[in-house]
Amino acid sequence: MNRRSTLRAAITLTAAAALTLSACGSDSADDEGAGAATGTRKAASPTASQSAAVAVDRPKIELPADLTYTFAWPKTGDQEKDAVLSDSEQSIKAVDLAIANQDALDKPYLFYYEGEAAAGTEQFIQNYVKNKARTTGAYRFYDPNVAVAGKGTASLSYCEDQGKAYVMYLKGKQVKKTPVTARSYVAYQTSLKKNEKGVWVIQEITSQQGSAKCQP
Repeated sequence: MNRRSTLRAAITLTAAAALTLSACGSDSADDEGAGAATGTRKAASPTASQSAAVAVDRPKIELPADLTYTFAWPKTGDQEKDAVLSDSEQSIKAVDLAIANQDALDKPYLFYYEGEAAAGTEQFIQNYVKNKARTTGAYRFYDPNVAVAGKGTASLSYCEDQGKAYVMYLKGKQVKKTPVTARSYVAYQTSLKKNEKGVWVIQEITSQQGSAKCQP
């Protein structure tokens, strides 16, 4: 499920894997469903890397209990790099929150995405809203490579394991499970910029599904 793909403007943006419905196992882009995102919600616990983030009033990310994340990207010891990792982690979760809320203009994800990345992510989320579906399961992110340049810019590449992540149609909470294949592993490349609030926001994001470097 490539949920943050190359420029989600085409439903592959880059954001999640994107994760297009077809990649996650839907029968078609017109699969029917009804209902609203439900389920016990839990606050996303701050990670160690968040201690490096600038003290800004960031949005609270509360996700359905059936969504879990593993971020295997420990602190680097560099304040700016750790802030990039922290904000990137929250940006990923914020997209799934928008999908759970069935709101393509959900404020938390717009806090972390701007320009081309925001436009593509909006279309990506809208695809779930149209099909009355959301994400479920477990996501694992690993092998981060972060670089901070001058003038408040940075880049971050990382891998995503979507082998235990699926699409759930809200009507009847029907989960579409698919087998793990090479396409379950996705490589991402993001470009970020620190805004006036001190938040590292995503400007551009691309992805490669089935990336050899992300294979186990």
